[in-house]
Amino acid sequence: MTIARRLILAAPAIAIGGSARAQPAGWTVATEYPATSIPGEGVTHFATAATARGVPTTAATDGPGGYRSAAALSALADGRFAAVDSFAGSMNAVDPLFLLSSLPFLTASHADAARLRDLARPHYLAALEKHGATLLWTTPWPPSGLWTRRPVTTPEDLRGLRVRTYDATGTEVLRAAGANAEVLSFAEVNARLEAGTLDAVLSSGDGGAGRQLWRWLPNFTELDYAWPLSLGFASNARLAELTPAQRQAVTQAGAETEARQWQAIVGRLEANRRVMRDNQVAIHDPEATLRAALRSAAGGAIGQWRSTAGSAAVAILTAYGV
Repeated sequence: MTIARRLILAAPAIAIGGSARAQPAGWTVATEYPATSIPGEGVTHFATAATARGVPTTAATDGPGGYRSAAALSALADGRFAAVDSFAGSMNAVDPLFLLSSLPFLTASHADAARLRDLARPHYLAALEKHGATLLWTTPWPPSGLWTRRPVTTPEDLRGLRVRTYDATGTEVLRAAGANAEVLSFAEVNARLEAGTLDAVLSSGDGGAGRQLWRWLPNFTELDYAWPLSLGFASNARLAELTPAQRQAVTQAGAETEARQWQAIVGRLEANRRVMRDNQVAIHDPEATLRAALRSAAGGAIGQWRSTAGSAAVAILTAYGV
């Protein structure tokens, strides 16, 4: 059996409900986020664009088969998927560079996030290439805030709060500010909220994610903590199975998806607010003391990241003006 044949048989059939061995020839692109979140919309758009260009592709959302962003590169290497969306900060164990976009209070707008992305793109490409993957598109998340059971607007409100964070930096920052923080995949959050072992979630107010969270957490504090990225990338082994024309089609589908994602973020923040209010979510502005406490806590986390991320990552921050 050829390598290409083994890889095709290894790809899961989650999206059509069959076993892994029943998956037809074609690509599956996975994300751990809901279909109506902005990363979910991205994988759906990519699948549609690739299919239209002659590479049949299925989008699989909501963490198919237990897929998690932190294990994205392993999922590709194992042949589970041809391409994936991964929250960048979750891959910090692979390379600290992936924490860049979720460093606290580094980006304050869509434009800031785009500028930081442009500076970092060559380094994302190189880091993924080392692990047999090719970057196809990036997705900006709306700014992160706190979903909570009760309003959180002061430093005192954070004391002892059991908070889910999405990366190691966020955990360090919130712990330094007095919270009991831990990194959890988004796919683990619902069960923890249902069990009552979480009080809060650091996340954006975005579509599908919000629709799940507001069932337990009817308050959202707009911290403007970060505009983090998700990355869409493909297995080099699966790309090598394609004809040159098909590889070009995948590249074009990725570029089209990136353009779509960065256009979609414009106006999404206000749209998310409207949907949140329509579903009785109370939106809060933090008091100046809470912003100051979090910025103070963030200083140590960013300093530690600088010391471990390497010269290339530090050069990005320097070019960015930090």
